[in-house]
Amino acid sequence: MLVSRRHFIQGGLAVPLLAAEKPVAPRPNVLLMIADDLPAWVLGCYGNKEFRTPSLDRLAQVGTRFLNHVACAPAPGVGRATLVTGRTPMQLGEAGTAGPGEVTLDKLLGGAGYACQATDSSAEAVKLLGQQTAGKPFLLTVALTGLRPPYDGVPQKYREMYAQTKFETVGYQSAAANAQRGREMLAGVVASLRQYAAAVTALDEGVGAVLAAIGQRQLLDSTLVIFTSTCGALAGRHGLWDAADASDPPNMYQETTVTPMIWSWSGRVPTQLTRPELVSSYDLLPTICEAAAVPPPERNLCGRSYLALATGKPLPKKQPWRTMVCSHYGNTDMARDSRYKVVVRNEGKGPNELFDLVADPGEKVDQYENGQFVTSRDALAAELAGWKRKYSS
Repeated sequence: MLVSRRHFIQGGLAVPLLAAEKPVAPRPNVLLMIADDLPAWVLGCYGNKEFRTPSLDRLAQVGTRFLNHVACAPAPGVGRATLVTGRTPMQLGEAGTAGPGEVTLDKLLGGAGYACQATDSSAEAVKLLGQQTAGKPFLLTVALTGLRPPYDGVPQKYREMYAQTKFETVGYQSAAANAQRGREMLAGVVASLRQYAAAVTALDEGVGAVLAAIGQRQLLDSTLVIFTSTCGALAGRHGLWDAADASDPPNMYQETTVTPMIWSWSGRVPTQLTRPELVSSYDLLPTICEAAAVPPPERNLCGRSYLALATGKPLPKKQPWRTMVCSHYGNTDMARDSRYKVVVRNEGKGPNELFDLVADPGEKVDQYENGQFVTSRDALAAELAGWKRKYSS
C-alpha cells in the first residue's frame, strides 16, 4: 500500500491527509541523519528481504532515493568529515577529521542564521526538535552509531527478531586471507549477522522516532530530511566484515562504498522517486547549501549540488551530470563510472583491480590484466590520477 509523506512522518496511517500543503519555507530546517557502517544493500528499500528496516523503507517511499551514492572515503571518521566539509580525504590530511580550521556545514549554516545542534542519540534528537525556536531555521545533525562489533548495546527484543533468520540471500563467504577488522565475526557468520541485523533494526526504530517527532511538532512542511551513511559494510560478503579497513590492503567493494542517500522534503522532493546518477558524499555540502540558500565555501571543492536531481528537476543542457566518481582511503584509490570500477593501490604499484560492474556486479572476476579491458582501465585510471592531483590541496 502506498504511504503518503504526511501519514508516515506524523506517526501512523490513521492521521488524515490535510487538504492542501502549506507553502514551503524558502529556508528549510535541515534534519541530517548520518549512520556509520550501513550499506545500501542491507535496507529493504534497496532490495534486501531479510533485514528489517521499516522506518527507512517508508522514508524512501515518501521521498527520493539515490541508487548510486558513493562514499568518497569508505570509513566512519573520514567519511563523516567528507560529508560535512565537502573535502576529499587527501585534503583532510592524515587525521581524516574536520579539524578546527575546516569550514563545516554547521559553521556555514550557523553563520547564515541557522540554529545548529548535533547529537549521537535519537532520543536526544527528539528532545532537541521540541526545543527549536519558531521561525528560526535549524540544522540538527544526528550521528547514528553502533553498527560496528561487538554490538553489546543492542536490546534483546531486536535480537529475538532474528533468532531464526538464516540470511540465505546475503551471499557470505568464509574469511578471506587478507581479512582484518571484524575478522572475529566471520567464525560464526550467521550468528554475527543476527547481531548486526538486530543493531540495524534498532537504529531504524530510532530513525522512526525522530521522524515521528517531525510530524508531531508540525515541522513537516518546513523541514528537509536527509538520511545517509559514512560508509558501508561487507557483513560476510567477499569473506570480509567491516568497511574499507576490513581488509589489508583496504577494499573498495560496492558493499563498502555504496551507501544510502534518502531525501524527503514536503512539497519540494517527489515521492517514490529513484535517481540512478552517480553522486558522492563530497556532493552533500554544496547540495545542502543550495537548498538553504547559503553560498558554499570558496575552497577547492570537487563536489557539485545535486539539488535538481533530488527535487526531480531537469539539469541545464550545458551542464549534464558527471559520469564518474572517485574514492580514496589509505593507500587505495578508486574511480568508477556506470560500468567499470578501477582500484589503484600504492600509486599504481598494486595490487590493482578492475571490475565490470554490469557483467560482474558481485565483483568476483578481476579484469585488470585482461587485455580486452585495457582502454577502459587506462581511461579511468587517468581520470583518477587527475582527480588526486587536483583535489589533494
